[in-house]
Amino acid sequence: MVGAIAILADFFLRFTFWGGVSGRRSSREGGNSAQAVIMVVAIVLAILAPLISRFIQLAVSRQREYLADASAVELTRNPYGLERALAKISGDPEVLEVANRGTQHMYFTNPIKKFEARSSGLMSTHPPILDRINRLRELTGEPPLGSSESAALAGLE
Repeated sequence: MVGAIAILADFFLRFTFWGGVSGRRSSREGGNSAQAVIMVVAIVLAILAPLISRFIQLAVSRQREYLADASAVELTRNPYGLERALAKISGDPEVLEVANRGTQHMYFTNPIKKFEARSSGLMSTHPPILDRINRLRELTGEPPLGSSESAALAGLE
């Protein structure tokens, strides 16, 4: 989907730059004004298309995290163990020196802690750990945890 959006935006922009809409019309027929409007729309879409495609990519990435958690529970048959593991991983205060924005999607949680603390949910590649734990608890029918209870679940308190 992201690739299709990028290809369509690129096609539309190239189409308007090379005069595909009104290249043979004269200025008396209003061809220049229509082409100018289409050019402005093409530039706006060329700017917005990468942003929209990035938001779609991030949303899909977060949904895949939830799906991976559900698949792990199905495979291991141990939702409580996965909940505790996620809580322990999120409670680690260390910032990984080798992690960067290019590799952060390969980790269980966002390894760049300072970025995670100030990032919004819209731009995050990982859903919040508490949400992941609470979705796992929904699978087993247990009540959701509060933010203070997740440390107790990990055995860190």
